[in-house]
Amino acid sequence: MRPITPRPSVATPSLDRRSFLRRSAFAVAAAAAGPTLLSACGSDSAAGAGSGSGSGSRGITFLSYLPLETLSLAPELLAVAGGHFTKHGLDVKLQPVKGSPQAMQTLLAGSGLVTRVGQIDLVTAVGKTEQPMVNVGSLTRASTVRILYSKKNPLNRPEDLAGKTMGVPSEGGTSDKLVSLVMSNSGLDATSVKRQVVGLTPGTFNLVQQGRIAGYVVSLDTANIVVSQNSDAAIFDPGEYVNADTQVYVSTRDNVKNKAADLKAFLAGINDAVAAMVADESLDETLKVLRGAYSFATLNDVDIAKASLRQSRDAWTGGRPGDPFLVTDEKGWSTGYDELVKAGMVPSGLDPKVWLDNSLLSA
Repeated sequence: MRPITPRPSVATPSLDRRSFLRRSAFAVAAAAAGPTLLSACGSDSAAGAGSGSGSGSRGITFLSYLPLETLSLAPELLAVAGGHFTKHGLDVKLQPVKGSPQAMQTLLAGSGLVTRVGQIDLVTAVGKTEQPMVNVGSLTRASTVRILYSKKNPLNRPEDLAGKTMGVPSEGGTSDKLVSLVMSNSGLDATSVKRQVVGLTPGTFNLVQQGRIAGYVVSLDTANIVVSQNSDAAIFDPGEYVNADTQVYVSTRDNVKNKAADLKAFLAGINDAVAAMVADESLDETLKVLRGAYSFATLNDVDIAKASLRQSRDAWTGGRPGDPFLVTDEKGWSTGYDELVKAGMVPSGLDPKVWLDNSLLSA
């Protein structure tokens, strides 16, 4: 597996593209000292990528609960590298945080304009504590995470998880709640599954092979690369048992009211990036643009990258490629809420439609 090696498009918050190129040594040191930010400049070799610091460009921050080195962030990465955000007048920085709970807390603290988390996370947050957050667009219409396990200790059905220890990237985050929903929806005791916070990397599979955990929840591209490298690795798809595992873009109600133009531009950039990947049947152009700006293991492996992006495309379209991207289906949204009520994660009798707003999406 090739090491993850950020290219010059990786910069610190205080550096725009020109100053980054002049002060690359400082940027490397700063990146090592703190959270990495990907600025909307992309790379000179990334088709359509621009500085993002030109006239009329507005700077915003996207909070990512995932590490940036994953194709699960393909829409955001391509929107940066392909100039889709710049086209809509935005200079977008991608800021990683540790898990979806921290992503929402950071959003509420005003340190970012928008984040992407699971419907599970948003609904449990606003349903139980009435946090002023709202879904402004749904990226996926199917699950985009997988549970990796060893064939020596198979996890073929929810019953196989009972009494086992599952690895999750953060306590109380999407993956943690997803494991609970898999169990609850199957009529099983969710507390019978122990949780252990682990890394999302392919190397974590060693813990599975050693029997220290039964499996762990990962992104599509990580699952694909682990299976390609380990003959004993296999995949459990939680989406077969959970409806609420969709990914949604989230902002605060104040932002929707006061920064609607920026949110509309952000969503338009994401829409354009998704549309470009769906139209790019071979994905050759998509990979060319992404590789012009970024370098990490699953992106650098052509077979893994294409397999992961095709699976993601299926989740973005939900089997309905003619439907508008990002629009939240109200019926499906309500079904997800009912599922969480049944699992005891949120109170019953609430109106989930007040937690979504499709009005910021382009017609």
